[in-house]
Amino acid sequence: MSKTILSVNNLVSRYGPITALKGISLEVNEGEIVSLLGANGAGKSTLMKSILGMVTINSGSSIKFDGQELVGKKSYQIVPLGISIVPEGRGVFIAKSVEENLEVGTFFRTRTPARDKELLEMVYTSFPRLKERRRQLAGTLSGGEQQMLAVGRSMMADPKLMMLDEPSMGLAPLVVAEVFNVIKTVRDMGITILLVEQNAKQALKIADRGYVLTTGEITNSGTGAELLADDELIAAYLGAKK
Repeated sequence: MSKTILSVNNLVSRYGPITALKGISLEVNEGEIVSLLGANGAGKSTLMKSILGMVTINSGSSIKFDGQELVGKKSYQIVPLGISIVPEGRGVFIAKSVEENLEVGTFFRTRTPARDKELLEMVYTSFPRLKERRRQLAGTLSGGEQQMLAVGRSMMADPKLMMLDEPSMGLAPLVVAEVFNVIKTVRDMGITILLVEQNAKQALKIADRGYVLTTGEITNSGTGAELLADDELIAAYLGAKK
């Protein structure tokens, strides 16, 4: 049985007086892709921000990563434990080269030249297009290439868990398929994935398991195949059809 790497229990998160997450609980096991699905405003991004210590969390909530309690820690204390994020909108530095963008990912861990080189080669092996464009400015890349770069930068942090926030947003359908292949490649390298995504069909196709969030509460969960097969759920909760 796989080890549970992330355990969220009774999580209540707030933005000022507004309660965004209302006592949710979920688990992510080592080596899984777990998709978190729901409409805009459901609380998906808030969960990621909660894991990274970026929002107010009520007492009694628990977020454990690799056995360590995260509630009460700051982001700069959490990220070096082995969590990286690919933010919504990619967030690449457009005036820097591909390789300079990748180097940014090393700033969030204890750096050693040997490990930096090993991880860079791993990124270039996984994404040969980035190696071809390593001296090119990130701003000149296509949207799909920028998403690859954002994932590669996240890999440079040497994470145990990678969180991706809406990686397909704004991309053409053919590029979306490519991005989801990138996510599978990262998982096959041994990195656990927590995927926030509105493209329910694509997300569930690659997910081992999924959770559905509705207005701050988990309303359904199951394997990717089980959720994908539930037409009523897909239409009602996610606004999409198979």
